[in-house]
Amino acid sequence: MLGKIYSGKLTKKHKEDAGQDIYSSETTLIPARDSAVLHTDLVIGIPMGCVGLIWSRSGLSVKHKLEVGAGCIDSLYRGEILVHLYNHSDYDYTVNAGDRIAQLLTIPIMVDTYLQSVLDEQTVRGTNGFGSTGK
Repeated sequence: MLGKIYSGKLTKKHKEDAGQDIYSSETTLIPARDSAVLHTDLVIGIPMGCVGLIWSRSGLSVKHKLEVGAGCIDSLYRGEILVHLYNHSDYDYTVNAGDRIAQLLTIPIMVDTYLQSVLDEQTVRGTNGFGSTGK
């Protein structure tokens, strides 16, 4: 028995573009102030020593308030790439099959194991977390 045949694609308009466009393989309504997980029919292999990051497309973000969530693809993952889109607007948004919905960036990473240590030195920023550098 054969498994599903995937036909998703990645494209870039210019050779120098950092991101490659990811396309929806289905038509889906994303209600206002809600989210949806969209199929892409895309199965790829991220190179070892790299991670695939799924990012929002700037036009969808600025014009329609659609943002990507859950966007980290490890190099050993071989399933279909799904895209989680949040609709932050007050209006429903329909994604059509074939629409560009996100972009994929492939980034080299360090895969070393981190060692836990005791904080034994003070820094200028301290331990105040978010906003610790002021306005």
